[in-house]
Amino acid sequence: MPELPEVEVTRRGIAPHIEGRTVTGVVLRHTGLRWPFPAGLGERLVGRTVRATSRRGKYLLIGFDHGTLIVHLGMSGHLRMLPLEAEPQKHDHFDLVLEQQLMRLTDPRRFGAVLWHPHEEGAVDTHLLLRGLGMEPLETLFSGEVLYRQTRNRTAPVKQVLLAGDIVVGVGNIYASESLFEAGINPKTPAHRIGRARYDRLALAIRRILAAAIEQGGSTLRDFVGADGQSGYFQQSYFVYDRTGQPCRVCGAEVRQIRQGQRSTFYCANCQK
Repeated sequence: MPELPEVEVTRRGIAPHIEGRTVTGVVLRHTGLRWPFPAGLGERLVGRTVRATSRRGKYLLIGFDHGTLIVHLGMSGHLRMLPLEAEPQKHDHFDLVLEQQLMRLTDPRRFGAVLWHPHEEGAVDTHLLLRGLGMEPLETLFSGEVLYRQTRNRTAPVKQVLLAGDIVVGVGNIYASESLFEAGINPKTPAHRIGRARYDRLALAIRRILAAAIEQGGSTLRDFVGADGQSGYFQQSYFVYDRTGQPCRVCGAEVRQIRQGQRSTFYCANCQK
């Protein structure tokens, strides 16, 4: 699944091509993805200018004067900028057509979303899918103190608490595993048993790893590519994720894999206490 770095890479890739541009058409090839496409989306957007792009967790936000287009890439989706004459393929579901090119959403598994939040319903952060999201991990206010304070009553394993998204948003399965390894924290440890100093290390690890992943174009797993069609290469830097049975890059012990909440977790029992 595309995580925060992949969504941010996508945002940076499309922003120069769509910001300040006027929409000339909207193409919907099915009735919807995870949820139905908004009724009358073409009428809402044609003739309108894209004012800005932003991101909230794993949601891409495309801002107009009268509302915000909310895009989620789901399990296997990606956005690409293409020539106007580009022929659609089997899994191409949504085109935002601009004056000289188009932005196309491809989603083989159809778990993504294209939604509309009108300006009259308030700030986009009040949307049902966004209102419960936690702090952005790349913001300056995110810290070990935040993690420590918000986990005093959390008995669930720390990996599951990170994935929940209500304390810190966008730290998905890949980057949670990698961050816990860098911080030396066992993913099975109950969140409330981790002290302030260890949470300081974890917050720093999360920020560093997410920033590094963005700079390297994210992780290319299965179907994800950037808006320019290029693959990311952060997966070449993994210490534990998807390395079951291989030697730890630090101590040489075998990397282990367990299941937590229907997700695979990877860790080194020797390095992560």
